[in-house]
Amino acid sequence: MQIPNEVAEYFQNGRRKIMSVFANDNFTLSLIFDNNEMRIYDMKDNLNGDVFKPFRILSEFKRVFVDENGGVAWDINPTIDSNVVWNNRVDLCPDSCYLKSFPVYFHNNV
Repeated sequence: MQIPNEVAEYFQNGRRKIMSVFANDNFTLSLIFDNNEMRIYDMKDNLNGDVFKPFRILSEFKRVFVDENGGVAWDINPTIDSNVVWNNRVDLCPDSCYLKSFPVYFHNNV
């Protein structure tokens, strides 16, 4: 099986780190990466699966954050420590967030 060109290019150029995430009203995520690039990740397809079912409610979806491993994450129950109860967290890895999102612009940290 051959690695798709865009995936090979991404890893060849160096992996990106998510610096911040913001949930939008249309169930997309605005992501800012360590190269100051802003990208949009559309979560609508993910929300069809059972794993993301709790986040079909916009207020729950908006509880997104960047976790200690640099992934996009949600705690299913925000009152439970997900470092103790590991199955309380749903997350996406930074690599897939970058590869499955589309660029909007380069963010200027002024």
